[in-house]
Order: sequence, then structure tokens, then C-alpha cells
Amino acid sequence: MHTLEQLRAGALTDHPRVTVRAGLTEFPTEIYQFADQLEILDLSGNALSALPDDLPRLHKLRVLFCSDNQFTDLPPVLGQCQSLRMVGFKANQIRSVSAASLPPHLRWLTLTDNQITELPGAIGQCTHLQKLMLAGNRLRALPPSLAACQRLELLRIAANDLRALPQWLLDMPRLSWLAFGGNPLGADLEAQALALGGAALPNIAWSSLQLHELLGEGASGVIHRASHLADGAAHDTAVKLFKGAMTSDGLPRSEIAACLRAGRHAHLIALRGRVSAHPQGNDGLVMDLMDGAFQNLAAPPSLDSCTRDIYAAERRFELATALRIAAGVASAARHLHRQGVLHGDLYAHNTLTTAQGQAKLGDFGAASLYLPDDVGLGEKLQRLEARAFGCLLEELLERVDAWAAPLLTELKTLQARCLGNLPADRPLFAEIEAALLQAQSRLAA
Repeated sequence: MHTLEQLRAGALTDHPRVTVRAGLTEFPTEIYQFADQLEILDLSGNALSALPDDLPRLHKLRVLFCSDNQFTDLPPVLGQCQSLRMVGFKANQIRSVSAASLPPHLRWLTLTDNQITELPGAIGQCTHLQKLMLAGNRLRALPPSLAACQRLELLRIAANDLRALPQWLLDMPRLSWLAFGGNPLGADLEAQALALGGAALPNIAWSSLQLHELLGEGASGVIHRASHLADGAAHDTAVKLFKGAMTSDGLPRSEIAACLRAGRHAHLIALRGRVSAHPQGNDGLVMDLMDGAFQNLAAPPSLDSCTRDIYAAERRFELATALRIAAGVASAARHLHRQGVLHGDLYAHNTLTTAQGQAKLGDFGAASLYLPDDVGLGEKLQRLEARAFGCLLEELLERVDAWAAPLLTELKTLQARCLGNLPADRPLFAEIEAALLQAQSRLAA
């Protein structure tokens, strides 16, 4: 983080990224002295309500964060910033998004937790758009022109006012990660899951929990190792506490409903209970504590990678290990869809694995519920999530050094089918899991 004094003194001449949180009510014009180098500007957490008309002077600016400010409109001047690729205006008071506010090369747009009732039809002209974050607004419909955004891979429309998913949405060629929980279209299913699942899952009083070190943090909450005091003994657990009423993926209520609907499976992290009587009223879940041998398979996407996870440069896998991971995740996904749960965030960074390839899929922050009996919708959602799985399989296979030659063509073919641009041609998870189990058997033979 930088200070106004540093800006005024010209002390940031070698910094392509500038971050200022200083209660700003006006755009600091001192930033213009860095126009020939500035690529990332973060003015989140201030009190800004407008941007200057000459913002395009920052001709190299490709990322702009203005979250937690006081904007009521997405500034039209953004559309004149030719290099701008990523725009983040989370948690403002934005009601209006005009066509003029959309940069021509926009790749990633975050408008989470605002008051937007509609999007301009011109969003269909954002042909580079890969990631669109709209959770926590007041949308009653999506513009049909969005179907023209053929590169769109990740869409968050949870916690809006949607009564149905448009048919064209699930036919988009690259859409892989979708969150639509917390809308009227699934309210009854969430209420049912909370009622039935909640009755089967015990409440665990906050006073009986003792938190220890931080284990991880995601969009929806933080996870601590904890001790649960019960029956005169301390039991090791993990506790996830939700950050607030709204996350980048949706509502804690929707995540809890999805976890309850998901039930138990060998490749999911098991729930033990729901936190009750938290002093600040926070929601939380108590889960099995994973053995220390389990680690995140990868790190979340970066600003540059946008939708693809980041692996350690030295990360490599034996083919048997890669297959075991892939088969475990496919099995978990198949189970979820049988329960009417779209995970929505099927990623390596949400997968815990051991060195031997044991896998546990976690983090239901972007999960959505649907009727398992609705076969047509269920298959469309499976084929959408199959593309996310295809990305994971591709990442694993890219990091396998020694190939069993007879399996190479088959696995690459499966990967290509999962990543196909025609959703109807992608396999369902029963077929994916069967193919991977067969490959494991052949490798072991």
C-alpha cells in the first residue's frame, strides 16, 4: 500500500502497481506522473464517487480496482481506456451500467454487491470477456446479447432476482464455472435443503469451539483448525466462518444449503455440524479436519491467468497419481449432480490432494441447487461443469512426465471431449468417471 506523500514525492517511479487507501474523495491527480509505467491501480476502500474525464492519460492502465467506494454509476470514462482489461467495482452503490462504461478489450468485470437492475445490451460487444462477477445485485434478467460473449468462462449471478436461467446461457461454448444460488429460481430448493439437512445435522455451540491456526481462506470465508469440546474431550475439527452477508460467489445461506444437500461422499470433506450462537451472529460450518498430508492442488487464478489456476513450477505427477486425482474429483462431481448440486467452482485450488493422489473436493461457495428430476436441465449443467473438469484434467496431464503410451490418446481424447465448444457433445460424469477408472485398471495391469 502506498501513501499520498509517496505519490506527491514521485517516489513510485519504478512501480507498475499503485495502491492508495487514504479516505480519498477525489481522484489523486499525482498518479498521472506515472502514466508511462502504471498498469495496475487499486483505489479500493476510499470514498470516491467519480473518476476524471482524462483518466485515459493512464495509457498503460490494464487493471483498475475501485471496490468499497461510493460510486452510483459505473464511470463512462472507463470505455475510453484502450488498455483496460480488468475492472473491479465491488461493494459500491452502483445502479446504472451504461454501454459507454465498457472498455473495448474488457476481459474481467467485477460488479458484485451493488444495486444493478439491468445490464446494457452492448455487453455483447465485449468479445474478450472471460469472467463476469455479478452476485449480489438486483438483476431480473440477463441481456440476450451476452450470448455473443463466446469467450465467457466464469459467470457469477447468485443472489439476484432471477426467476429462470435463459436457455441460451447453458449453450455458451466456453462457460465452465457458474453460480446462480440465492435467486428466486432456487429459493424453495434451498429452503428445503436447510430444513431437511439442518434437521439431520447437529448445531454446535460456538462456546464449545476453540479456534487455532488459520488453514485457508477463500472468497466466502476463513477456515481454522479447531477443537470441539464434547463429552469431556477435545475433538480435532476444522471450522469455516463466513466473512459476511455477501461474497463474490453468493450468499452463505446458499453455500450451507448446498453442503447439506451434497451429503457424504468419499471425495468430499465431511460436515460435522453448523455453528450456532456465534457472538456476532456469523454463520459457520464444522467439518472434518484433513490430515496434514492433504494440500491444495494449485493456487487460484492470477490477474493474468484470469480463469486458470496457478501451479508451482516444479509440480509434476506420476500418471497413476494424476489419474487417481482426476477419478476422485469426477466421482465427487457425479455424486453432487445426482443430488442436484452444481459445484460451480470445480477447480484445482478447491481440491485437496495427497502425494499419492487421494482427492477431496471442497468449497461450496459457488454451488447452486436444481431438481435432480429435471433431466434436461441436469444434463446441461453437468456438461457445463464437464468443461471445468476438462480444464483440470488438462492441467494434470500437462504435468505428467512419463506416459504409458497406450493411454495417451484415450486420455487426450477424453480431455478434448470435455473441453469441446459444443456442450451437447461433452460426456456426463458417469462416463468420465468410468473412463478414468478403466484407465487406472489398464495402467495397473
